[in-house]
Amino acid sequence: MDNKRSSQRQRVLKAGTIEFNGGAIDCMVRNRSDSGAALDVTSPIGIPERFTLIADGARFPCHVVWRKEKRIGVAFD
Repeated sequence: MDNKRSSQRQRVLKAGTIEFNGGAIDCMVRNRSDSGAALDVTSPIGIPERFTLIADGARFPCHVVWRKEKRIGVAFD
């Protein structure tokens, strides 16, 4: 199987927050690498293409790479 990731992902299960335009949505970080993450969300509807992910006490500016029913993949900017 071809892996398109530029860095190895690490499985995690940690709470996070998607922050944008003065609002915030809770999410769950499912896996993370140096270049991006997969996030579980209640619904990807209304989440913009660019936002800040807050997880582990850090802020990660990012953009959406893919969307599924209840999960989005992001790359860190």
